[in-house]
Amino acid sequence: MTPAALLLTPGAGADRDSRTLVALEESLAPFPVRRVDFPGRAAGRRGPERAPVAIAHIRAEADRLAADLGVRPEDVVLGGRSFGGRMSSMAVAEGQPAAGLVLLSYPLHPPGRPEKLRVEHLPALHVPALAVSGRRDPFGTPEELAEHLGAIPGPLTTVLVPGAHAPPDDTAVCAAVRDWLRGLGAPV
Repeated sequence: MTPAALLLTPGAGADRDSRTLVALEESLAPFPVRRVDFPGRAAGRRGPERAPVAIAHIRAEADRLAADLGVRPEDVVLGGRSFGGRMSSMAVAEGQPAAGLVLLSYPLHPPGRPEKLRVEHLPALHVPALAVSGRRDPFGTPEELAEHLGAIPGPLTTVLVPGAHAPPDDTAVCAAVRDWLRGLGAPV
């Protein structure tokens, strides 16, 4: 299936206008990209949503984007930065159709707490996935990413860029996403 659009969600405490998400939308134009806030952020609250609320919101927004474009939900790539990417992956693990996943700075565990892994759902991901992460990300080292994201049975591409959890070079992040989408046949 050829991706027809990309739905992006922000990290915890951020909003749809976070720097990297905006840069991605601009770099992929005219390919359809929709950046969405989580309900709590839209209501003015800070901090992350509870997972069930965030997952239900992603599912609804993905279906809405597909309907707006006249495509199937399985033609939409889901993803986001940190919390947004994790919630997108959980939505897919729970059955949301998707053409793939874009996981930017995937938070494998809280900084300094490698025993608190957030990976239980990864074996249920049977879609192509792209993970773009900073080489010095305290939420998951390159070695940890290789080990734990390796549980994803779908095709996985990992791209490491300079920086930590919020890599400063959006150009490298955007290039990785664009190249990966092209590899799936997307017209970017």
